[in-house]
Amino acid sequence: MRDSSLSDTPAQELERPISEAEETVAFLLSLRAKGIRDTRLLRAMEMVPRDLFAPRRFSDLARSDVSLPLPCGQTMTAPAVIATMLLALGIEDHHRILEVGTGSGYVAAVLAHLGAEVVSVERFRTLAMAASERVANLGLENVQIITADGLMAGAGQAGLRGPYDRILLNGALIAFPPTTLTGALASGGRLVGARLAAGELKLMRIEREPDGTLKEELGGLLRLPPLVSGIARAL
Repeated sequence: MRDSSLSDTPAQELERPISEAEETVAFLLSLRAKGIRDTRLLRAMEMVPRDLFAPRRFSDLARSDVSLPLPCGQTMTAPAVIATMLLALGIEDHHRILEVGTGSGYVAAVLAHLGAEVVSVERFRTLAMAASERVANLGLENVQIITADGLMAGAGQAGLRGPYDRILLNGALIAFPPTTLTGALASGGRLVGARLAAGELKLMRIEREPDGTLKEELGGLLRLPPLVSGIARAL
C-alpha cells in the first residue's frame, strides 16, 4: 500500500519557511526547557521582538538562545541569561529599576513590559541613541535611556538620582560593587549581576537590609562580559 503522506504534499509545503509565530513558540519553549517557567516573564519576552534589537546581519539568530555581537565591541546577552537575572531581581509593577549597560535596549524593553519604571544607562553614546530609537518605536514610555557611567549611580550624577528598588547589571564585576553604585539602592532593594568568585563568574544578588547593611548571595555560573567604568570618549 502506497504511503501518500509525503508524495501528495505539494513541494511548496515541504519547503515552507518557518513563520515568525513558530519561531517565537520555539524560542519560548527553549527557555522553558532551561527552567524558565515564570509565565509573566515569558510573556514579556514574547512581547518584545528580539530581532528588532539585534544587528540586521544576525536577525536570523535573534530568536535563538545565543549571545550576539553589538557595535562598539559590546554583546547582546543570551535570552536565558537575561531571564535568569530578571527572575533573581523579583520585579514588581511599582518598582523603579536602574539598568547598567543598555546595549541594544532589549532588556530595558522587557523590563518595561513587566511594568517597571526603567532608567537605563549606557556608556557608549552610539548604543544609547540607537536603543532609545528602538524603544520609542515600540511606544514604551516608561523607559529612559541616558549616556552616563552606571557604576557611579549613587554619586549624584544628573539623571541618575536614586533610590532604586532594583538595580540590574548587564555585565560582570571582579569584586563587590562599589559604594558609588550600591548607594543608589533603596532600603529593601535588590541588585543583581555577576561577579568573579573563586575564579568563576557567578550570579550575584545583593539586598539592602532595613538597617542599611548589604547582604550578598552568590548563585550559579553566569556568563556575562565585564562591566567597564567611565563614559566612552570615541563612541
